Amino acid sequence: MTHPTDATDASLETASTREEYEVKRQDLPLSCPTPQQKLWNSHPRVYLPIEETGTAVCPYCSARYRLVD
Repeated sequence: MTHPTDATDASLETASTREEYEVKRQDLPLSCPTPQQKLWNSHPRVYLPIEETGTAVCPYCSARYRLVD
């Protein structure tokens, strides 16, 4: 079974490639790795609560996410 983010698309990043990612409300619920990141070589998908504080940190890769709208 494959996932859409398992493609070898070179435009997809690996989770935690950058230190901080901006997230919009339309992208919620927030997960790491996000749908725009490669899943196959990352950690297990984890959903992060960002709605209340506007920020979240992934417990696996320490990627930081910031809600921008």
